[in-house]
Order: sequence, then C-alpha cells, then structure tokens
Amino acid sequence: MLLLAALLATAAWSCGFAQEIPIQSPISITKLKKSAQMICEIQALGGNFDGIIHWYQQKEDKAPERLLFFSGGKMVVDTGFQANRYLVEKVPDQNQYVLTIKDVIPNDAATYYCAYWDMTGYYNKVFGSGTKLIVSDKGSSAPVKSEILKKKHENLITYVCLIEKFYPEVIRVTWTDGEKEITDNVGKGDAWKPAKEEEYSIGSWLTIPAENKNKNYYCKYEHESQQRSLPTKDSTETSREEDCSTYPGNGTVFNRDHLMHRTAYLVYIVLLLKSSMYYLIVLFFIYRMWASTKHQGKKA
Repeated sequence: MLLLAALLATAAWSCGFAQEIPIQSPISITKLKKSAQMICEIQALGGNFDGIIHWYQQKEDKAPERLLFFSGGKMVVDTGFQANRYLVEKVPDQNQYVLTIKDVIPNDAATYYCAYWDMTGYYNKVFGSGTKLIVSDKGSSAPVKSEILKKKHENLITYVCLIEKFYPEVIRVTWTDGEKEITDNVGKGDAWKPAKEEEYSIGSWLTIPAENKNKNYYCKYEHESQQRSLPTKDSTETSREEDCSTYPGNGTVFNRDHLMHRTAYLVYIVLLLKSSMYYLIVLFFIYRMWASTKHQGKKA
C-alpha cells in the first residue's frame, strides 16, 4: 500500500522537477474509542508553508479516497466522512500539520497520506510516504528472535536473515557492508503471520561471491523505536546439525518443529524469488535441511 507514495514521487521526478516529499511517521497504533494522531511535515520549501494540505485515506486493496483538505486555518471534510470526527492543526512556526481522528473505530484502519500541490514548473500533487493506522488493543512488541542462516553453493554464499514474532507488521530491513547500504542481490519477503497468531515474521536474503566470505555484512532492522544489526560472521551454517539439544533425563531430543518452521519459511521465500539462480540456491538449502531432518529422525 505504501507503494503509492513511491510511484507518485517517481512521477514528479519524471517531469524534471524534484519536489520535497512530505514526511510522515510510518505507523500509528490506536485503541478503540481513543484518538489517533498523524503528523505530516513539509520540509525545505524555503520558509513557512501556507499552501493547501490534502489528506487521503486508502484501505487495503482499494484506491485512495480524499478525506479532507486544510487551507488558511480551516478544514473541509469530503462527503462520506463524519466531519466532527476529524481535526487538522498546524504547528506554530513549523511546516507540520497534525491530523486527529477522534473515537477511533475498526473501520478507520487504513493508510493515510498527506499531499500538497507543487507549482514549480508543472502542476503536480506530491504525496507523503503514508501513515498506517492500526486499530488494536494489542500494544507493540519487539522481535522475539532474529538470526542469520548461511549456505554456500558453488561460488556463491546466501545469507538469510530471519526476524520473528513482532507486532505490528511494519518493519524496515536492510543489508549493509558496515559503511553503506547494499541494494544489489538483495531480496525481502512480505511480513506474514501463522494462523491464530498475532505476531509477524519476515525474511530477507543477500547473495555474495564466495571470495567475499571473510567480509562482514550486516542485516539491520528497524521496528518501532528499536534498531538492531546482525553480523553475518555470527551466522549459522545450515549444513551443521544444529537443532539437537540435550535435556536432563530425556537424552538427545531433536527439535523437528523448529527446523520445520525454518524450512516452511524458506519455501515461502522461494515462491517470491524471481531469479532462477536464487531459486536453485535456496531449493538446495531446503533439500539439505530436509535430508538432515530425515537422518536425525531415524536416530531419535
């Protein structure tokens, strides 16, 4: 859904002008009957911005719909919305605008975009990155577990970064080499959650030449106010028989559930891969894990 803002921003560049994209916080979690607030900031416009601000509401799998516009200190709510539930205020001496939704109900759950008309050159409406409003009584929770799995295949090494059990689902995952962000040979699946669970998980992968095996890369994630970087030098070699644990009185117990969870997740990643090279690498990885499971099962 947030792809809308990126597409609209790209359209602005295509005309030869680079407008400033309004800055919005990515997510807002609000309980039922409480008030939700979303900030829109217009930066680097050479002074105080006094133009018209528009707010759009986009529900999942639907086109954006204008909610209201704010001009000269006055707000006008579009037909189809309850005017008494919305409020827009401009922060004094700043180019910040705050949208408040009162008495939040489940139907308010959507992504809200602020926008303005830029009249330098062509007449373009520039959209912000969007704020996703989640209506829930559940508070945010940081990832319970995160790790990097490693697999070498011929002259390539693939690192799979797994981040598990977090809420809400909005999370940013990037790869760096310690100095700058890596964008080549990087992939990321969508956040997903098992049935009957509320926490989400996500996976991202990086493929590098085998000659760079001694170089340290980092999988970095940002979720709510938490940030963490995982170094690849601490990654788990997947060819190792790693899911065996010894418990007092029980001998060696093979944790099939944990391994099958990883395998199922990697199958999901394979379905998202577009490159046949990546497909073969990860498929080989899954086969090795399946073979290890079968072998260990006979020993149990």
